[in-house]
Amino acid sequence: MVAAVLWSDDYRVEGLTDSKKLSHRQRESLRLELESLLPAGHWAVGSASPAEIDEVNILQATYLAMHRAIAQLQPAPTLLLVDGNRFKVYPGIEHRCEVKGDARFQAISAASIFAKTERDRLMTALHAEFPHYGWDRNMGYPSPGHRAAIEAHGPSPWHRRSFAWKPRQLQIDL
Repeated sequence: MVAAVLWSDDYRVEGLTDSKKLSHRQRESLRLELESLLPAGHWAVGSASPAEIDEVNILQATYLAMHRAIAQLQPAPTLLLVDGNRFKVYPGIEHRCEVKGDARFQAISAASIFAKTERDRLMTALHAEFPHYGWDRNMGYPSPGHRAAIEAHGPSPWHRRSFAWKPRQLQIDL
């Protein structure tokens, strides 16, 4: 799940920063503020399905999701600030990659808020259909409880078949 925003240099949103540094409540509050600030068409969410990720790999699927989000923006942006160090060129629009950009640029922070809240909402909705995975708590991240649920119940249609767990750490009794 990724997001894109059209951002004016005139915008200033108090408390807007890297979504990972904020609580669920803070992210949801900021999302409401951003939704009221940004005109229609000035923010969009893009995603790639688990099957697409399995087919093309996680990096290429991330680019696909980014391009889907960008394509929804109206009007088209003139510059893309991208969080991270890689991006697949979007035709006709200049881009600049910014490592840790979500902590340094409010435009990237805003996009990260939309992406994270959208993903959390999806995981909460999916929890109703697949409660044994605990998605209302782990939000799809590979927690020990999530791993145990997959081992007990098998993967859901929403699990990537290409996901590789890190090996369990060996415990040494001294």
